[in-house]
Order: sequence, then C-alpha cells, then structure tokens
Amino acid sequence: MMVLKILSILLFPFAVIYDAITSIRNRLYDMGYKPSASFEVPLISVGNLAVGGTGKTPMIEHLIRLLKPNYKVATLSRGYGRTTKGVRVANAADNASTLGDEPYQFFKKFGNEVVVTVGEERALAVPYVVDQQPDTAVVLLDDAYQHRQVKPAFQILLTDHRRPFYNDLLLPSGRLRESSFGARRADVIVVTKCPPELSSEAMMAIEKKIRKYSDKPVFFTSIRYGNVIPLEGSAKAAADKVVLVSGIAHAEPLAAFVGRNYTMVKHLEFADHHVYTEKDLKMIVAEAQAHQAMVITTEKDAVKMETEQFREFLVQVPFFYLPIEIEFLKNGKDFDEMVLNVITNA
Repeated sequence: MMVLKILSILLFPFAVIYDAITSIRNRLYDMGYKPSASFEVPLISVGNLAVGGTGKTPMIEHLIRLLKPNYKVATLSRGYGRTTKGVRVANAADNASTLGDEPYQFFKKFGNEVVVTVGEERALAVPYVVDQQPDTAVVLLDDAYQHRQVKPAFQILLTDHRRPFYNDLLLPSGRLRESSFGARRADVIVVTKCPPELSSEAMMAIEKKIRKYSDKPVFFTSIRYGNVIPLEGSAKAAADKVVLVSGIAHAEPLAAFVGRNYTMVKHLEFADHHVYTEKDLKMIVAEAQAHQAMVITTEKDAVKMETEQFREFLVQVPFFYLPIEIEFLKNGKDFDEMVLNVITNA
C-alpha cells in the first residue's frame, strides 16, 4: 500500500498534465468549438469517469429489460478486443471474437429482440443502425461518457461504491479518465456495487460528497447474483468444491460471494477482457480435476468459453457461470421512470 502511495505521488505531475489536456478537450466541446452530433432517435449513454469495471454491462441489461417490451432497442459498444473493424450489427455467425465479449453477451442473452451493434466511431455507427433498423426507438451507448462526438439525450454516470470518483485521482496517479467535475454532464449518478445492507445514513453521506460536483439525482445499486447455469456442452453435475475463473476488472466482490456460498479452493484471475486459449482451458480443467471441483466463471467469460474450440475441455469437468443483475436499494421505480421519460419526450 505504501509503495502505491509513493508511486501515485511520483506520477502526480503527469496527472496534472493529463488534467489540462482533458479539461481543454471538454471545454472545446462545451463551447461548441468541437461539434457533437445530435440525432432524432434518443441516445442513452452509460459510462463512468474511471477506468475499470463499474457495472456498465448489468446496467445496460437492466435498461434493455426495461425498454424492450415497448420499444425497439439498439445497443452500441466499441467492441473492445474484437478482431473485426468498423460498424457491425450482430448476427448468428458472430461470436465474442468478432463482437467483443460484452456485446456478444447482449446478443447471446437477448438475440434478435435487441439490435446489438459495435463500432469505434459512434457518430458514424448511430446513423448506420437507424438506417438498417428504421424502427429503432432508442440507442443505448455502452461506455460512451467520454465519447463526446455524439450528444446523448440522457447520460447515466456510474461510480463504484468502493472507490467513488470523488475519492480518486486522475490518470496515471489514479484511475480517473477526466476530472471529477466531469460528473456535472450526467443526468443521473448511480453508485454501484453497494453492500445490500448499506444504511440510509451512509447513502446520505455519499450523496453529500457527490453534491460538490453535481446536483443531479443519485441512486444506489447492489449486485444480485442468480443461480449458477451450466455452460453449453459442459458436464452438468455440480460439485461441493469450486475453482473460480474470472477475467473481469475488480473481481473482489465476485470472489467474496463465491467464498461465502461455496467451498472455493482456487481463484484463477485473468485480466479484464482476457482472450482464453487452449493452454488456459487445460490449466483450468487440471485445477478442477486436482481438487475434484466444478468451475464457476462469469457470464462475460462464459461466452468466450462456449465455443467449438473449447468443447473438449467443457465435457471434462462441470463448468457453470454466475449470472448477475443490478438491484436498486431504493427508488428504483423513479430511475426507471426517468429513463422512460427520455423516450416519451423525444
């Protein structure tokens, strides 16, 4: 911990330079010197000020479930780590390699109920989506808070309860992509990954600190874990012991949950967006067999393992994934109503 503090101090001059660069960029957009494209179809942006996982994927899935019964929904992601380029609308021939792990998770879960799209340049991708799917009523922009080439109708800013933006520093001293004052662009702020038992007093204390940067509504969510689901093609016999496999940012809450509810004998932790290889799967299977354990992984990792390439490994030991959803600690209906109003008032 002391080493990290010293490193943060040493990197602070670079953070000052980074702050100047990002502040000038934002000011140019604010003053109109750099254009932001607007569209008739409402865009809802989900993003964060910090690098790393704040729960964008489960938030996007919450919005999909909220909106798809009455509206044609499209999602637009950059498609981090994909092997393809340009704008791409998901189809049955796609996989995690061609779309990226999170967009493919959307497509695998919701299929043709949602228009899942990837594209590096949102300003080019949005009109493409609308042209291909003219009945699109709303586009959900995944991780687009700093992508100011487009102007969302509604901005949802997420911040992790364990490391809120107001307690963080700019890169490279900390994890912030831009100043904490960037929170003022948000229409709503959601504090994610909260303990389910978070008290009203604790919420008020957090909200008070956020008020230094934004006067917009603040909501609090926790992670709700579902029952484990077997991977396609895997052995389905569960075991008492668990080897946890994760390739996500900040896997601590996941590991804590698995540790509380299972006998976790090993946690194989990979980098966020890790691309699994046969060598990885051999190691995972060997660990599970050595401990007579089943494998539990995340849904995001599972979509990269459920391939023909890895079929021979999935049948050797039981592989399960742990689905998650967000749960509002209070006033969830108010949040949903705000989102619905974006479309009805468009």
